[in-house]
Amino acid sequence: MSDALEPLDDAALVALHRAGRRTAFATLMTRHKQPLYRLIVAQTGDADDALDLLQETFVAAHGALARFDPERSLRAWLARIAINKCRDWQRRRRVRHFLSRVLPIEAGERVADPLADAEAQAIGRDELAQTLAGIARLPAALREPLLLCTVDELSHAEAGEALGITAKAVETRVRRARAALSGRRAES
Repeated sequence: MSDALEPLDDAALVALHRAGRRTAFATLMTRHKQPLYRLIVAQTGDADDALDLLQETFVAAHGALARFDPERSLRAWLARIAINKCRDWQRRRRVRHFLSRVLPIEAGERVADPLADAEAQAIGRDELAQTLAGIARLPAALREPLLLCTVDELSHAEAGEALGITAKAVETRVRRARAALSGRRAES
């Protein structure tokens, strides 16, 4: 990251990038990669896939930065892109999993099932693994606001902007997600 660009806010860095200063986007990436990575890992449960999805998120953001409205939160905009990449990943994973069950056994060798590794690693883990599994079982409408507010540390307003819902809806969904997780822990 260029030391001269570090103190600039996101809107100024976007403007510099649009003006042709390539290091401005690198500064944005450095600034936002950790929170986005944490968000993606929480969504996928797989660190390697999260790195790939983080890269895809930044590639997509770079391509769409000309359409970004600097009056809005860049962090929320990036989180929205990351969530969409995670949704795409989850759809692809479900299709691969379905195909591995439907295709002949010989064809199964050609269809990767990343869920198998994640399930094998999750067996025998402590409360953290149980919590992550509980989060993964939440419906997307509850999981996404919870992760945006707790993992990515967005405000309810920013999370609402990223999800296209009101801040009050985010607050309600986070509360419901936490209640659902507390109920599952009590059942264990």
